[in-house]
Amino acid sequence: MATNGASVNGSKPHKYNPTFTQSVINATGPKATPRVRQLTASLIQHLHDFARENELTVDEWMLGVELMNEAGRMSDDKRNEGQLLCDVLGLESLVDEITYKLASDAIDEPTATAILGPFYRHNAPKLPMGACIVAEETNKQGDRTWMHGTITDFTTGKPIEGVVIDVWHTAPNGLYEQQDPDQPEMNLRGTFTTGKDGKYDFYCLRPVPYPIPYDGPAGKVLQALDRHPYRPAHIHFLLKAPGYKPIVTQIFDRNSKYIEDDAVFAVKDSLLVDFKPFQGDSQADFELPYDFKMASFEQAQKHGVVGSTEQSGA
Repeated sequence: MATNGASVNGSKPHKYNPTFTQSVINATGPKATPRVRQLTASLIQHLHDFARENELTVDEWMLGVELMNEAGRMSDDKRNEGQLLCDVLGLESLVDEITYKLASDAIDEPTATAILGPFYRHNAPKLPMGACIVAEETNKQGDRTWMHGTITDFTTGKPIEGVVIDVWHTAPNGLYEQQDPDQPEMNLRGTFTTGKDGKYDFYCLRPVPYPIPYDGPAGKVLQALDRHPYRPAHIHFLLKAPGYKPIVTQIFDRNSKYIEDDAVFAVKDSLLVDFKPFQGDSQADFELPYDFKMASFEQAQKHGVVGSTEQSGA
């Protein structure tokens, strides 16, 4: 192994050990899977190149390590600070695009995806169609909305039966229920299952813009970069159906502030929606129609969706 500053075959001396990174990559054992080998080799190469290019100091490196450690310490089943840190750096939105992007020559496309975000919770209440996900005391504070639509196969246009729709959004104070001790457990969350007609409907609230939590590592990064922490008003969805690729997405109020400047870079044009004033329903002030299109695993493979096997989709 060459030493720092040593020349290689008479070439200009390297400032840093020119063989070190490859020796770290080569330490991967023969039992590593091809994908693990590919990912770790690339990660090591980029990390080492980043450190050399910027002449990273021990103090700066330790600051980064502590940032990750603090994210781990803050994370639990109600808050994923590590994911939030990835969000403000745009990494989750980029990975989302890479994973679900269709081939450019596809005739049509399923509903666009968007990041899951750090506040998803498993086991939201199972509710009948037409139910309200808003607790009574919260329902008095926001713009009550009736949301409805049809979920179809993106190639055939036929309705899909048995789609489980998982939906969640913040309260009018900008907080998800696990952030707010004054909200009932699982407030503004629910799951619904479509029938043969593929239709769904439920009552929710018109969401509001809100700041992501910035009392942890993600907030420190935003402050260091002189960036704001705000997200535009949106509703989260997770759709699952047998034989179909799951859809993780968000829909955004077109008239919301921060549409052009989302702190986590998740807004897409096709996910912008319009809340329409609604009359004749004592439970709703606004109507929000929105149809979802899902891709079967077979069609996902045909049209070039990366990771389109049922196993990866699970």
